[in-house]
Amino acid sequence: MAVNRVPVLKRCRSLGLEPAYLGYDKKSNRTNARAGKKVSEYGLQLREKQKAKFIYGVLEKPFRNYYKKADRMRGMTGENLMILLERRLDSVVFRMGFARTRREARQVVGHKHFLVNGKPVNIPSYLIKAGDVIEIREKSKSLQRYKDILEVTAGRLVPEWMEVDQEALKGTVKNLPTREMIDVPVNEMLIVELYSK
Repeated sequence: MAVNRVPVLKRCRSLGLEPAYLGYDKKSNRTNARAGKKVSEYGLQLREKQKAKFIYGVLEKPFRNYYKKADRMRGMTGENLMILLERRLDSVVFRMGFARTRREARQVVGHKHFLVNGKPVNIPSYLIKAGDVIEIREKSKSLQRYKDILEVTAGRLVPEWMEVDQEALKGTVKNLPTREMIDVPVNEMLIVELYSK
């Protein structure tokens, strides 16, 4: 399995991205060396695609598959793409506050710590549907790890399209998000332009 080992802050700096979108509360004091240089139209489109891939932890081939799926769906392709990425199980776990970072969300899902509608799921890219109930399995609820995580993520805002019960360590997806509900700083129209060339 391919793993992205680029230091997070370095990658955030090169993409002009706040580490907070990935769950990191660190700040980088350095500036990007290429900050003042003129970027071509293709360069801007590529940066937006790389930003989306980096935020959601998706590699090129699966990302392209998401784009094709979004293109086949009704509505605007760019918005559909962002909604598909947001519906991934690892992203939903992160949004519910059961993981400090998106990478940690991916790891805990991969270790079968979560149940979707009572069934264990260990696929981070599993697409959540409206009405799905996501909870931490009984065996993992007593782990110190989740007590620590909930302390850190207690102040994090839970999006309006989901409901979370911190005490019971479970959450419900009330309905699927719209683009307005997704606070990720990606201009999806540039991604669509890039892929439609």
